[in-house]
Amino acid sequence: MTILSRRDLMIGAGATMIAAPAIIRAQQSFAQFPFRLGVASGDPSSDGFVLWTRLAPDPFDEHGGMPLAPVDIDWFVYDDPVKQGVVQKGTVKAWPELGHSVHVEVSGLQPDRPYWYRFIVGREKTVVGRTRTLPLPGAKLDHIRFGVAGCQHYEDGLYTAYRHLADEDVAFVWHYGDYIYEDRARQVNYERDGSPKIHVRDHVGTDCYTLGDYRRRYAQAKMDPDLQLAHVNAPWFTTLDDHEVVDNWTSTVSPYQKNPALFEIRRAAAFQAYYEHMPLRLSSMPNAKGMQIYRRARFGDLLDAHFLDTRQFRSPLACQGGFDPICDGIAMAGRTVIGDAQEKWLTSSLRERAGRWNLIAQQVMMMPLDRRIADEPKPIRNTDSWGGYDPAREQMLGNLKGYGNVVVMTGDEHQNFAGELRRNGGAGEAVAVEFVSTSISSGGNGSDRRAGADKIMADNPFLKFSNDQRGYMICDVSRDIWQGQFRVVDQITAPGGTISTRATATIERRVPAINLS
Repeated sequence: MTILSRRDLMIGAGATMIAAPAIIRAQQSFAQFPFRLGVASGDPSSDGFVLWTRLAPDPFDEHGGMPLAPVDIDWFVYDDPVKQGVVQKGTVKAWPELGHSVHVEVSGLQPDRPYWYRFIVGREKTVVGRTRTLPLPGAKLDHIRFGVAGCQHYEDGLYTAYRHLADEDVAFVWHYGDYIYEDRARQVNYERDGSPKIHVRDHVGTDCYTLGDYRRRYAQAKMDPDLQLAHVNAPWFTTLDDHEVVDNWTSTVSPYQKNPALFEIRRAAAFQAYYEHMPLRLSSMPNAKGMQIYRRARFGDLLDAHFLDTRQFRSPLACQGGFDPICDGIAMAGRTVIGDAQEKWLTSSLRERAGRWNLIAQQVMMMPLDRRIADEPKPIRNTDSWGGYDPAREQMLGNLKGYGNVVVMTGDEHQNFAGELRRNGGAGEAVAVEFVSTSISSGGNGSDRRAGADKIMADNPFLKFSNDQRGYMICDVSRDIWQGQFRVVDQITAPGGTISTRATATIERRVPAINLS
């Protein structure tokens, strides 16, 4: 037996007291699990990707329940799902200025293969996420499969479609926008005509104006387990639309704030919160000029993807800014949707002819639908779409002429659509096709066809398909055939919705026409 003297005990106690702060720092004790918002990966390249998480033990607190000090987070990338082979690891600081979110840009990996990852802080560990790198630009690629999703109004329904999307074997997901909705808790739900509508769940907090408001709204969405699962399964390319800021905003103009200086304050808060919660690269971090969101990704020699920004550079809406009878502003020259610089960038990228297919991934419908469903005397347009910007749309379609391999992917409509993009107001030459993917939850359960759909189809011969259910799209792209599957769930207002394929649209390369099955 060893007998310790009082002096030995004091020395030992002193050593413990000295070591204690280091132990606390290493363990990073949290009152609650700090990774409640999950993990995500995004913006993959041929040698890497972005890894994202955010520390938020109290997600509805303005600062996530975190102290206003930086915290070190360890990250690991594995070459197998059971975490046997660590191929890269490091430590990143989670800064309070960014809500303790991190965006790790990993590089130096092998192309066109899956990887797995996780974050650790002290004894706290995240779920293991799955991601993958892109093929090398120009490498021969025979097939790619990806998902399209967006418009996920938290109050309108459950994110059941995301659970099904997580089961799909996709190389990536493109989220077209409306990741959150900025309005206060509705508490009572009803259709546009005032008839009752099933009420599912409420937002926490009031209308979003400040950084804290927007952080709280993202936190609520990201705690949804189905959404977390979809992020865990595959890397995402994300772009924003209007509800990440406020409904129908354009550039520095809001329909609800006539003072542009005040709206810019709100927009800046919204942009920061968006960056804090998306797996975006440092190049997309917002600054005084805005946010760099439009970008490009090449998938071997098969697919050249162009992700557009149809909000920051857009001219104000025409007419009354909604579903309106056509007015003179729609035909006014000089009005733009994507701005001169972005249009030149896109045109230059297309001219490279780098892929057998070109994907133009953007937010608002390009087809100029006449929305009349009764005997209205004048055509009705959604002026918050390319249908409110006739010269800009005609110029865009002119830029797409001659390629024969362009597929425009769109969201925002809360419906599925497929149609041909024809010049001269929809009556001329077809230069591309457009798929519009329905919402994850916005609009509630929906139905197979919306009221008036038959008249809209008859009045717009370039439109080949419409459907009013919730879900997502899966695109299977081979060297000469593009297939778009409209995947729909039968309900989202109660758990247990089942998934099915409502229709499949097929395109042959160099033939801008749609075959439905």
